[in-house]
Amino acid sequence: MSERTASVTWSGSLLEGAGRIESVGSGAFAPLDVTWASRTEEPGGRTSPEELIAAAHASCFSMALSHALAQAGNPPDRLETSATVTFVPGTGITKSALTVRGSVPGMDEDAFRAAAEDAKVNCPVSKALAAVPEITLDASLL
Repeated sequence: MSERTASVTWSGSLLEGAGRIESVGSGAFAPLDVTWASRTEEPGGRTSPEELIAAAHASCFSMALSHALAQAGNPPDRLETSATVTFVPGTGITKSALTVRGSVPGMDEDAFRAAAEDAKVNCPVSKALAAVPEITLDASLL
């Protein structure tokens, strides 16, 4: 079992206020500014919860896929993964779109896509995002 922490401060109302991710337990990053505008307009050097979720989804998926490929005897040379999380004001997160390009010696396109599909369904962040109406995947070999 592991637990991870983050501390955030917020001042003011939702629309006019601002927040800051003050610290994360690992010390890997902080501070990061966050505002309503960074969720709905151009980020302007600030982050948003959706951007952080996109980073978490892409990295978790990559880890799950890498593990599955290695377990099947085809460890990847490289996986290039991106995630785009869609936020609709008043509705919430409506989509997470994963894209992965892989260099996997000895693996054909169909087997890679099948492994990627399994990783999409089974990575812990995908499971945490189960309430998101749409999680898509575009997977192919480099």
